[in-house]
Amino acid sequence: RLLTSRRAPREQPVAPYYFPCQRWLAVEEDDGQIVRELVPVDEAFVKKDSENDGQSLATLGLEQKAKSTTYTVKVKTGDKKNAGTDANIFITLYGSKDDTGIVSLKSSKINKNKFERGKIDEFTVESVDIGDLKKIKIGHDNKGNSTGWFLEWVEIDAPSLGQCLRFPCGRWLDKSEDDGAIERIIFPAELQTREYIPFVPYEITVYTSDIFGAGTDADVFIVLYGSDGICTQQKSLCLNKREQRMYFERNSVNQFIVELEDVGDIIEKIRIGHKGGGLNSGWHLDRVAIRRLLPNGK
Repeated sequence: RLLTSRRAPREQPVAPYYFPCQRWLAVEEDDGQIVRELVPVDEAFVKKDSENDGQSLATLGLEQKAKSTTYTVKVKTGDKKNAGTDANIFITLYGSKDDTGIVSLKSSKINKNKFERGKIDEFTVESVDIGDLKKIKIGHDNKGNSTGWFLEWVEIDAPSLGQCLRFPCGRWLDKSEDDGAIERIIFPAELQTREYIPFVPYEITVYTSDIFGAGTDADVFIVLYGSDGICTQQKSLCLNKREQRMYFERNSVNQFIVELEDVGDIIEKIRIGHKGGGLNSGWHLDRVAIRRLLPNGK
């Protein structure tokens, strides 16, 4: 009997995808999120065994942020008896292109004890572009001592869309109240939608001088001015006090991706400074470089 062997066709190697992060996943750091969506970047950005490894890694993190959209999510707990909750709250934003996946609302920017009766909490949600916001799903895990929750409304500000949308609820998310549901799908109220000129991302590179005492731990802010009197809001470059301590050191170069009002092709001037206070607030600034980032690499 003739035995033949059939060799399986050799598979062609597939180029790897690179998903850099270079961000905290921690409630007390960065924007407070412990889950992040990452998008792939070109292999050329990954410079292994390079002398510029530290700088290239920092660039990767900024590359990710430039492709992301930041949403400010405000949540109003109703002013009713036992309206507050100790349960873990989650939200999913659904757009015309995609959704954010489940995002835990862990770290409120306003209240240490979040989701209390009559209070408004504010969170930051970062995601790849999901398109126009269509609906949200919000709910809780029913864990803790006091789990029932009366949700008044959710407001989502999407600067890249130039829209602030209100999602009214006015219902219990409680197994023993209303219909017993602990998560709800909510749609925006068209008459309560506020529209404004969409924001665009700017790449801001700050060079601190190489002289004694040049660095600062203060809260550094910037304002951009375009032609015809157009200007942005005053925007802090650091998200928290930890970043203030980490950045703007002597002879350092710090780069930020900041979403701001679009002042057009020409930036006529900037206003940059800090709010003083604390130790080591004095700062010697060498220079600032700013690049307006347009979608699709335009």
